[in-house]
Amino acid sequence: MTTSAGPLYELTLSVERGFAAEFEAWLSELAETSLQQPGIVDTRVFALSENADERVTRTCQFQCVDENAADELVDGFFADADAQAAQQFGDSVIISSRLLREDSSPELVSFENPNCLNCGTRLRGQYCGVCGQRARNRLISLWQLVSEAFGDLFEIDSRLWRTLIPLLSRPGRLTRDYLEGRRARYMPPFRTYLVLSVIFFVVAFFDPRDDLSLLFEPEPEPTPEELAEEQSEAEEAKQEVLDELAKEGIIVGDTDVEEQAEAVHEAIEQVTETDDGGFNIQIDDDTGDCNVNGGDLSELPEWFKRRFTPERLERVCERVTMDGGKTFLDLLLDNIPVALIVLLPLMALVLKILYPLSRRYFVEHLLFVVHYHAFFFLILTLQILFARITVTLQVPGTVVTLAIVAAAFYIPVYLYIAMRRVYGQGRVLTFLKYVGLVISYSVGATLTMLGAVLFALVAV
Repeated sequence: MTTSAGPLYELTLSVERGFAAEFEAWLSELAETSLQQPGIVDTRVFALSENADERVTRTCQFQCVDENAADELVDGFFADADAQAAQQFGDSVIISSRLLREDSSPELVSFENPNCLNCGTRLRGQYCGVCGQRARNRLISLWQLVSEAFGDLFEIDSRLWRTLIPLLSRPGRLTRDYLEGRRARYMPPFRTYLVLSVIFFVVAFFDPRDDLSLLFEPEPEPTPEELAEEQSEAEEAKQEVLDELAKEGIIVGDTDVEEQAEAVHEAIEQVTETDDGGFNIQIDDDTGDCNVNGGDLSELPEWFKRRFTPERLERVCERVTMDGGKTFLDLLLDNIPVALIVLLPLMALVLKILYPLSRRYFVEHLLFVVHYHAFFFLILTLQILFARITVTLQVPGTVVTLAIVAAAFYIPVYLYIAMRRVYGQGRVLTFLKYVGLVISYSVGATLTMLGAVLFALVAV
């Protein structure tokens, strides 16, 4: 094989001896097909030493043109080859792969100390091959300190962008590369998840005028004319509602607005008081006092009845209405990130159940879920930023709606493609497991969000 071309992709397959003839024919066809790919310059298939467990093992090496061609082939032709092998030979095949690159580092560097000052390993290049510490010992300047702090953000070839681009555009690529050992070029999975989740919550819920109100001038008090205008608009809106109720026959007569409003309020209270099941919470419009009717609690779990008694719910209701629900909403937003972290292992357990014969550990399924949630935060952040930018630039609403709808459709499609690329099963079987995973996601997200609401109510 030539040594002047790009990386070498090595695919090793091992099957039971009963499939040897069919396996050899499939490998020959794969080798012929690979030479027709534009990014492959040479292909070799050779046998490894026979082992004692009655298996046939073969290694295929594909010489790629360059790094870009290797990246495209890993996501395309090589991924399809893995999927075809898994589909044709099922559980009898064991597949492993790796991407080999030429080591262009100098033999040794001329430093004052040839050994790493951190771990004592012999240095090769400007970084230690064991602990990763830089070989230089001198103190860096303030500018270099700032440059290193923001280097991953502004350098196009940094690990940040090499992680975000495939995370957004190549479903399952990060998970597959990580499981196959190609990890150094990307940010660690959990760090990626945490960074993108923090960015999402900051972009979505951070309000500078509310959270940094000390830095802004207070809003001017409304003038008497503005107050009178607001009161007039409120009266007009109330009259419109009452007119609609009169048309429906809910209220009759020529009574004034106050009497009609009181009649509607009494009717609503009557309907509420006749409800005997569950919790009935009534809030007085004038005083803001809460009245909780416990109703029938016999069907609720015992732990719920001990923690949410009518008296406690009444106190919670009063605290929530005291500031218009702001404290409760803040507590709920604080609990949502924790609820999403709890959702991660639950969905990994679902994948473990859906793929019982995949020979993957629980942490490998967890890695898949972490990468998918990181993508989810990334796409939502981009949607919010796109919507705000288009409002500023006065872009037509149709364009914004189409872009948001397209992104919303891309989210479930991304999950299906990622499942097929990582687990390597056929389209029909992957779709069936995809449906099961989506249903589990819906149930798990509902339960975790309900838990976040309950914890927020207890903490109010």
